[in-house]
Amino acid sequence: MLYFNEIHDEERAFYGLKGAVVKNCKIDGPADGESAFKECKDIQVEDTYFNLRYPLWHVDNAKITNCEMTQLCRAALWYDNGVEIDNCKMHGIKALRECRDIVLKNTDVISPEFAWRSHHITVDNVTLEGEYPFFECTNMDIWNLKMKGKYSFQYIENVNFRNCVLDTKDAFWHAKNVIIEDSVVKGEYLAWYAENIRFVRCKIIGTQPLCYCKGLVLEDCTMEACDLSFERSEVTATVNGHIDSVKNPIAGSITADSIGEIILEEEIVTPGKCVITAG
Repeated sequence: MLYFNEIHDEERAFYGLKGAVVKNCKIDGPADGESAFKECKDIQVEDTYFNLRYPLWHVDNAKITNCEMTQLCRAALWYDNGVEIDNCKMHGIKALRECRDIVLKNTDVISPEFAWRSHHITVDNVTLEGEYPFFECTNMDIWNLKMKGKYSFQYIENVNFRNCVLDTKDAFWHAKNVIIEDSVVKGEYLAWYAENIRFVRCKIIGTQPLCYCKGLVLEDCTMEACDLSFERSEVTATVNGHIDSVKNPIAGSITADSIGEIILEEEIVTPGKCVITAG
């Protein structure tokens, strides 16, 4: 079944729709109805304009292509499974929540509280701006993400990043089992309390990074404006270039071309438990 070039503003306009294509439509109008595609399955939505709330809840197996979700399209996708989103604009708050098996690609996201408690997500060639993105998400592959955020990737688990530019403070707090490769990570207080987080060929920028970590690894990385680094962390790090300062790492090894200041307070660290080499 094909729905083409239609305008719908009624409550639950396509409720329970199955095996259909919706193309070049508008979810908008004075009736101000919510939940246009609730409880739908096996649908394709193309070239469609969303300007009303909660349009895609409890949806299974959908492909959403070339669509625009405005600021008024809040909480767009919740409790969905098996959804591919390609070449869309997602500009409403809380755009993705408690979803599984999501592919997000070639899309522009402006959404506070984006993608909370969602699992098995693939992200590729996406731009994102928002506070608290990807809170408590698991099992993700994230490539070519350009992001400006705050408090990003907190409590995530089992995630791989590659070729990303992440400008965000307080990122990766309490993250577990994360690999970040060939990326730029900029922001204050990076990855505190993280466990088994590994940076490979990354550029790390910002004050007081990588503190209170367990199983922290840096391979062939650079660090810029990084003072008071590695406080109370168990770390194995090889850094190309300079580290502004290192403070009280508790175990492992740190190797850099130069370190501006090494702060070791005997009441906190065991001498020699972390081997620090500069030059």
